[in-house]
Amino acid sequence: QVQLVESGGGLVQAGGSLRLSCVASGITFSRYAMDWYRQAPGKQRELLASITTGGSTNYANSVKGRFTISRDNAKNTVYLQMNSLKPEDTAVYYCHARRLGGLAEYWGQGTQVTVSS
Repeated sequence: QVQLVESGGGLVQAGGSLRLSCVASGITFSRYAMDWYRQAPGKQRELLASITTGGSTNYANSVKGRFTISRDNAKNTVYLQMNSLKPEDTAVYYCHARRLGGLAEYWGQGTQVTVSS
């Protein structure tokens, strides 16, 4: 059974930082590219950051320079370090695992991030 379990969300003041973690089980983690998405109320789910199996990263313009994605294959974990948080970063944050070629993909249950002004 595949599970992606996010943690690290919470309430933070604007300008603060949080680090999200996503632990994967039931998959060969090193063979999956990993993404972080978020979804705010009334908005579509937004892709924020991606990291390939080789460690290459890509970011949405909205978070570039503030968020950093990383992975630890030994711990089956992907991280999202979020700095300089803004109220508009308030959303549910999801991790996503995908095999190349669209062979498989999985979602976590999400973790709430709330940034107060």
